[in-house]
Amino acid sequence: MRYAWIDTQRTLYSVSRLCRVLQVSRSGYCQWRVRRPSLRSLANAVLDAQVKAVHTASQRSYGRLRIVQKLREQDQRIGHERVRQSLMRQGLRPVYRRRYRNTTDSDHALPVAPNVIARQFDGWAPDRAWVGDVTYVATQEGWLYLAAILDLGTRRIVGWSLSDRMTSDLVCDALKSAYWQRKPAPGLIMHTDRGSQYASRSHRTLLQDYGMVASMSRRANAWDNAVMESFFKTLKVERIYQVRYATRAQARLDIVNWIEGFYNRQRLHSAIGYRTPVQMEAALKAA
Repeated sequence: MRYAWIDTQRTLYSVSRLCRVLQVSRSGYCQWRVRRPSLRSLANAVLDAQVKAVHTASQRSYGRLRIVQKLREQDQRIGHERVRQSLMRQGLRPVYRRRYRNTTDSDHALPVAPNVIARQFDGWAPDRAWVGDVTYVATQEGWLYLAAILDLGTRRIVGWSLSDRMTSDLVCDALKSAYWQRKPAPGLIMHTDRGSQYASRSHRTLLQDYGMVASMSRRANAWDNAVMESFFKTLKVERIYQVRYATRAQARLDIVNWIEGFYNRQRLHSAIGYRTPVQMEAALKAA
């Protein structure tokens, strides 16, 4: 460390003077300058570049666990401790995770479906159980509302809709988007909270027309739709909170790009064995 510091100051002061101040020999410093880097330092430099590339490609959202998984996908035999040290050397860390809250308007007299899912979020085949929810995004033009639908078998976002109004049309458009993209067989379970948009006549009619089974969370129980809550938290802390949207149009484009370009196809998901939703879907269909 002393030699390295001297090297950074040698243009300002004489080497001999710096060596006297730090009480090291000038010959030792000269030998240090011409000495080849150790194999360990060379390996660390290569690893640092790989870790930084994965961290950057993840839009700064990956921490140690996902970086290790990504490097192992690239046939790198790497341990968690070396990746942790690399992150520390470079001062890299996942984007700041601030508290996320979501609210549901369930104070209505509309019909409410039973909780068919009952927190059984794992083990589903593709397009047999979906979950949906609504969240809001701040722009300088005002709020933008996002309704999204996630497939429990693959954790893939299969449908979405964006609007400046949080109405039943918003959630109906998301359901139409998912249905026409996926064409699921009758009997699919569509689970949501019991908000007025999902309990509306128009949404219930769509479910009936598509041959879907309605399922709703219990009142004021966010855990009953935890998978969708988790997706919105990921979207907000990893992307939305990192950007200032001037217009709703800018927010629309950025959110759709993140969902389709990054989340569905690139982001490793811990609940499905650190695979992407698209990879999980392919694996389930091939099984």
